[in-house]
Amino acid sequence: MSLSNHRSASISRDTSETSITIELDIDGEGKYDIDTGIGFFDHMLTMIAKHGMVDLKVKAKGDLYVDFHHTVEDIGIVMGQCIKKALLSKEKIRRYGTFFIPMDESLEMVSIDLSGRPFLVFEADLKSQKVGEMDTELIEEFFRALAFNSDMTLHVKSLYGKNTHHVIEGMFKAFGHAFKEAYTIDSEIKGVLSTKGVI
Repeated sequence: MSLSNHRSASISRDTSETSITIELDIDGEGKYDIDTGIGFFDHMLTMIAKHGMVDLKVKAKGDLYVDFHHTVEDIGIVMGQCIKKALLSKEKIRRYGTFFIPMDESLEMVSIDLSGRPFLVFEADLKSQKVGEMDTELIEEFFRALAFNSDMTLHVKSLYGKNTHHVIEGMFKAFGHAFKEAYTIDSEIKGVLSTKGVI
């Protein structure tokens, strides 16, 4: 990967509810600097960086006194926009990625197509309403915002699991690995991996 084609993006988004700045380097090393004001969510985002081998910096200030919804969703929006921008033309990327993560008693699957067609399928029985102070229903909201703003087809499925922390952490680790598989450059691919000629 030449320096001129280095796949990175930095985007800021300010609204009356949140102020978000995200720096994403797809051709990174798994470094991270995360501060969302939501401890459990910080922990999950580090999983994407470490397991996806992307450098990720997230600085967020939101109306957490209301609830965590605006902050989590807006981070998904900006991260999705960063992914879309950083992927450039998508030439020579493998495009698809699927990964299973066993996390103690749970098993999670994430499948990605960097298709240019945004879609989310999210199937999980999250038995606890909260992990730490975070509402677990916001996990789906995050992945939806990320998928639709990156133009990614994203399937997230919990095959089984009892401990909600394990289930969610497994999802984020699986996302990191599946994303890495999808964004990886394959020198054997000519142009983009599509008969249409664009993705």
